[in-house]
Amino acid sequence: MLQDIKDALRVSGDDLDTEILDLIDAAKADLILSGVHKDKVKDNDPLIKRAITVYCKAHFGYDDPKLSERFQESYTSLKHHLTLSTEYTVGDE
Repeated sequence: MLQDIKDALRVSGDDLDTEILDLIDAAKADLILSGVHKDKVKDNDPLIKRAITVYCKAHFGYDDPKLSERFQESYTSLKHHLTLSTEYTVGDE
């Protein structure tokens, strides 16, 4: 997941790995806090991965605040859809 997020953020090198890992963890925690079941927050799920990517883009620190706002709106919309789906709100049995 780390390398995929770094690629999405256009980051090379390892200097920012700790910050990016913190953002990934924060995105996962936010999804769970919002109602996505913890069993569904998996790195290989395409919608979860996209939500984490957009969250990281929204919070990474772009110089253009409008760009960050657009990513935040996209994340909020995707999170809303995930929390409305029983596929993502009911745990694995």
